[in-house]
Amino acid sequence: MDTVKKEYPLATSTWGIEESSALERVIKSGNFTMGTEVKEFELDFAKKFGCEFSVMFNSGSSANLGLLAGLRYMKDSKLHDGDEIIVPAVSWSTTYYPVHQLNMKLSFVDIDLDTLNIDPNKIENAITPKTKAIFAVNLLGNPCDFNKLVEIANKYDLTIIEDNCESMGAKFQEKFTGTLGFGGTFSTFFSHHISTMEGGLATTNDVLLYEAMISLRAHGWLRNLPEHNSVLNKTGNEWEDSFKFVLPGYNLRPLELEGAVGKEQLKKLDKFLKVRKQNARLFLESSSKLNNFKFQMENGESSWFGFSIILTNNLKGKRGELVSTLQKIGIESRPIVTGNFTKNPVIKHLRHVPIPELPNANLVHDNGLFVGNHHYELNNEIEILTNTLFKFEEQYG
Repeated sequence: MDTVKKEYPLATSTWGIEESSALERVIKSGNFTMGTEVKEFELDFAKKFGCEFSVMFNSGSSANLGLLAGLRYMKDSKLHDGDEIIVPAVSWSTTYYPVHQLNMKLSFVDIDLDTLNIDPNKIENAITPKTKAIFAVNLLGNPCDFNKLVEIANKYDLTIIEDNCESMGAKFQEKFTGTLGFGGTFSTFFSHHISTMEGGLATTNDVLLYEAMISLRAHGWLRNLPEHNSVLNKTGNEWEDSFKFVLPGYNLRPLELEGAVGKEQLKKLDKFLKVRKQNARLFLESSSKLNNFKFQMENGESSWFGFSIILTNNLKGKRGELVSTLQKIGIESRPIVTGNFTKNPVIKHLRHVPIPELPNANLVHDNGLFVGNHHYELNNEIEILTNTLFKFEEQYG
């Protein structure tokens, strides 16, 4: 049993009295299912990130599903059964599952070892006549190279969508990630930049995609859509329209409690991001003279979800020893997302094209880990961490 005090945890609460008051307000109202609080949070979120539409879901994972399903079933959709979606080899499981669940195929591409994002230079080799989209993932707060992604997408008539669940507040050329593609997703799970307990959002500037997601989020019915919409216009008979099902949807609705908390958390985001970036600068400066570790290179303006560490040179193969060393002094760590996702046993159940060689993803899979970043100063924690890395390098390097 682990009895070591967690001096440097992976995640901590970002809540204060404002969030508690918001919960109490909803409890007193007696209205718990998706309603006014959720809608107000969606409007605040869209305004904050400079997009036309925002749809809240019960998780970031559900936002990925809702976004891709919306793209699949929106009016004049270009996606069909059997189409291929390009994905990076390193991401969370629910980047990949919606592709399979919507009867399309995953096309895995290796990552860039500096940014840990999909390597744009390897995408074109994966494109076939069946390729329809790139599901770009901004990993651990770090933006992808959207200049190159857009160039490729335009050349081959592909749609770019973003899994931005780990990167709320990141920017690429002054524009927020999650709003750079046709649609993007965000997570508000406990360990993320802001927290609504469980929760997530999808954003877009396209009304057809927005309306499809609104229907799909709640059973695929007509009820939550305006009278005139792109899915199916209402008849004007509310009794009939409220129970008319038009798309093969889900129940991915969030709670009013989550929407209410989200409104308060969003007000604090800028402050949270400022501190996270200060922590990152300290971490990178403190670790700059290490010779046998590789750290994520910022592309654009990262929102620094956490700090990745890859063991290189003489330290390759010694991740287990490092994890054990960190555990003994109360520093929590975990794999870099899932490592090379194709090495997970679930891959045998997923539709995918033949998997290419993925040397960079393999290196991350076998030698990578990350530690947390937080909304409060980590001066002491970072000092302990980097001192430990220096001592580890001296011992094993």
